Amino acid sequence: MTAHISAAFDSGNIRVVRQDGDTFDLEIVQDHQSDFYQWFHFRLLGAKGRTVELRIVNAGTSAYPLGWPGYRARWSEDREDWRLAETDYAGNVLTIRHRCESDSVWFAYFAPYSMERHHDLVATIAGMPGVTYGSLGQTLDGQEMDYLRIGEGRIQVWLYARQHPGESMAEWWMEGALGRLTDPADPVARVLRREATFHIVPNMNPDGSRRGHLRTNAVGVNLNREWHEPTLERSPEVLCVRNKMDETGVDFAMDVHGDEAIPYVFLAGFEGIPNWSDRQGELYARFRETLARRSPDFQVEHGYATAGPGSANLTMSTNQLANRFGAVAMTLEMPFKDNDALPDADFGWSAERSMQMGEDCLGALHEMIGALSTKTARPE
Repeated sequence: MTAHISAAFDSGNIRVVRQDGDTFDLEIVQDHQSDFYQWFHFRLLGAKGRTVELRIVNAGTSAYPLGWPGYRARWSEDREDWRLAETDYAGNVLTIRHRCESDSVWFAYFAPYSMERHHDLVATIAGMPGVTYGSLGQTLDGQEMDYLRIGEGRIQVWLYARQHPGESMAEWWMEGALGRLTDPADPVARVLRREATFHIVPNMNPDGSRRGHLRTNAVGVNLNREWHEPTLERSPEVLCVRNKMDETGVDFAMDVHGDEAIPYVFLAGFEGIPNWSDRQGELYARFRETLARRSPDFQVEHGYATAGPGSANLTMSTNQLANRFGAVAMTLEMPFKDNDALPDADFGWSAERSMQMGEDCLGALHEMIGALSTKTARPE
């Protein structure tokens, strides 16, 4: 049987440029109306019992070429169990070699989180006691911006993920966090629901997710550079969420992402915002330290450089919310590579570890929930 590759499915992305038997030259397709590309997701058929070589020949000019050294692709036969593939990067080409035990094998940049799974997650959580569902608006492709409200406390907590759709670990994080937050027997969740109201957007970029984009929405816009002036034409996803935030206020916010190059889990804060307060900074530092103590998968030594006073980029959500509301806001980054702080030779950083990180972040929030302001501090 002649092997072949397809990607015509939810979040699929690859183009075959050449095939020689069981060796394929492939290219990742750019995000629509954008130069960004790095996410890939495709299916290999008809190679059972043979070793294939899959060469992504445009890897060197991708959005984040430093993401390839030390990286290993994921593969699965059942789309549930995603393992590390034999992968190397040389001469600007990413090469995946795999011995196929099945005639149907999926490969991806990271364990995918499909829109169908997203709908299942939203339907499941929305049907649980104490949960209110709403759509905040529609995307440019006409998909709903799903929103979940949980809890009855005065502290306003916003959790949102996947502004960059190729960072699928962010929605796995959401599944873990939502599972814990809605557990009626979990004492941490019970306290959090009593003390805070949670506003949750599990997927900020449904269009990019379905289209197989790395970083942008349906018209090639990076949503995490739109928070200062979102518009219906470019970024309705951000506009409808920020409008809702203006209604509720924000005391604590977490924006969940993945990082292509840095092989650690870390947080980025809001240093450099014009309306910085020492109290905000102290609470942010307390959360980081608490999470580091609770989770061996989290660390504080490696991450992004911090902005100098007054130089924060207010187009980014974390900085905008901290400055706009006086919120304790942060961006959580998880790796596409393995976590060098606690490597796993078989699975690397995985969907399961992302879900556990979601649970651990709620545990850290529980430890400091009493210190958060119950009133949103809006600058004049």
